[in-house]
Amino acid sequence: MHHNFLFDLDQTLLDFHASERKALEIVLTDCGLNYTEGCYEHFKEYNKLLWLELEKGNISRTELFIKRFSDIIEYCGGDLTNIDVLQLNNDFILTMSRNGVLMDGALEFMRRLTSDIPDARCYIISNGATVNAEGRIKTTGLDKYLTKIYISESMGVNKPSSDFFDIVLDGVAEPKDACIVIGDSLTSDMLGARNAGLTSVWFMPSGDIPSACLKYDINYCASSFNELYDVLLKWAHKGKCN
Repeated sequence: MHHNFLFDLDQTLLDFHASERKALEIVLTDCGLNYTEGCYEHFKEYNKLLWLELEKGNISRTELFIKRFSDIIEYCGGDLTNIDVLQLNNDFILTMSRNGVLMDGALEFMRRLTSDIPDARCYIISNGATVNAEGRIKTTGLDKYLTKIYISESMGVNKPSSDFFDIVLDGVAEPKDACIVIGDSLTSDMLGARNAGLTSVWFMPSGDIPSACLKYDINYCASSFNELYDVLLKWAHKGKCN
């Protein structure tokens, strides 16, 4: 039996926004568009709404990709008739994959966790594009601490679906009480953990925390890697946090 840590990737271990910002600037500039910080903020907000729609099953991944780049091209004053939005999306994902950025302190946290819990097995459970996630994991050195990576694109299903977690749990092949989900998103990570009947840690919580914990049946919260380390160490040693 192991202690199985199921980590979300973006804004949990990797700084998705830093990689996203850099990649967006590169691909839009290469298209001859005028990139500004306002472009990124606009893209980020609309992209977030689209991913929520994907999580609900209202749009497909291809529709998401087309919508987000059609929108940002128009926002930047570009001509959609002269740009292949799906190719631009592919270029964006590839560029992101080459520009991974760690959350501050993430690598040291993983080193401590796997060193102090010898039977730890760490997994990535992430919604997103496989080449993007795997590339950023490798470029940051995070891969050396991981047992396996589960990415929604390769799996054909997204968090928070119980089907996503069924695939993960089949791969882990150990009881649910030997697994714990760690992530920043209420609608994918915490809801997914609740759907799957798994213990959860909400990382970097914000807003009405008590109400969210009640709504999503969240077990623990941690606001820093030091707090997260303490939570996971106690869970591993005692099976609960006091």
